[in-house]
Amino acid sequence: MPAVSRVDPKTIFTPEEWTRVSRQSLWIGPMLVASAWAVIIGAGALFIAWPNPVSYLIAVMLIGTRQLGLAILEHEAAHGTLHPNASLNDWMAEWLCGGPVGGSLKRYRPYHLTHHKYTEQKEDPDIGLSRPFPVTKGSLMRKFVRDLTGQTFYKQRIAPFIAQVRGEKRKPPRVPDSPGKRFWIVQGVIIVATTLLGYWWAWPVLWIVPMATWFPLVTRMRAMGEHAMVNTQEDPFTHARTTLANPLERLFIAPFWVHYHCEHHCFMYVPCYNLEKTHRLLMLKGFGDRMRVTKGYAEVLRRCGSKVVAEPAAA
Repeated sequence: MPAVSRVDPKTIFTPEEWTRVSRQSLWIGPMLVASAWAVIIGAGALFIAWPNPVSYLIAVMLIGTRQLGLAILEHEAAHGTLHPNASLNDWMAEWLCGGPVGGSLKRYRPYHLTHHKYTEQKEDPDIGLSRPFPVTKGSLMRKFVRDLTGQTFYKQRIAPFIAQVRGEKRKPPRVPDSPGKRFWIVQGVIIVATTLLGYWWAWPVLWIVPMATWFPLVTRMRAMGEHAMVNTQEDPFTHARTTLANPLERLFIAPFWVHYHCEHHCFMYVPCYNLEKTHRLLMLKGFGDRMRVTKGYAEVLRRCGSKVVAEPAAA
């Protein structure tokens, strides 16, 4: 099928407005990367200082969401908008963002740009994330249970690795990312650092457990919010959904403005930190009626779990 239609920003924004939302900062991208790692370290320190079930649950949720945040910043770098210096943009993505959570910018970038080119068409490599919805509430809950119990993590990360070690041929994964040398180097740094500090157990408890539980869950919720049930039409403003996340949702589900996904698909070279400005401008210009906008992730879950199984006819 042909590539999806695009929006010419010159038909939407004045030159001054477009300059304001498309301008890249020299320091915001690195600060976002630093903030993700600061939250990860701070959440781990919270549990170490006050070890109890509540502080551990909070730590797992915060760390898992910031692991997603690192993947989101790798996504940002795939568009070249994490930093205006291309070399620094790619280096941060490989070593500080994608690499630590098992990603590879080199493999991810062409894959993801194909998703933008053929959004929600059969050539879209991400179509499998949105096509199954809506599902029943029971099906949705089973997906979440698999995420939170590590089954999704095993299927996506451990099983392919075991098969690779055994030399088995498997169907290629949806995302062409598998842990490479950067992943293991970063894990080694984390293990050595925490061991030297006297917390040898921190890597499995405060890095792997969040990666195996909360990270898959919020990754699924992110995908559902972005493209599930958007009823894509020719209008590019219908190719993705924007979810108006509240502060708690931004803290525990959707960091780094990732919930402004309609704006991202329409103007994919706008840095993530300018997507909220872009959203406000679009609302002021009357584009809200053309966009897919949902108020919060609870509404996303309600819609995605709205399928009703027909009762068998009475004899």
